[in-house]
Amino acid sequence: MSLGFTEIILIILFILLVFGAKRIPELARAFGRASYEFKKAKESLNTEAQELIDAAEKAAENAKKKHE
Repeated sequence: MSLGFTEIILIILFILLVFGAKRIPELARAFGRASYEFKKAKESLNTEAQELIDAAEKAAENAKKKHE
């Protein structure tokens, strides 16, 4: 499902009617900041998860060596 040119124009007109032309840049900045914060949080969680995985693998290796 993709949006055609007409649908995009209708969505833009609807947004202009609902929020007004003066609020559009403010909303775009807020959306950009939210997107940036989401990406930053996602990267942080990925890094933290990878650190936990690495620590678990290292602990498993140490336990295996200890029992040998």
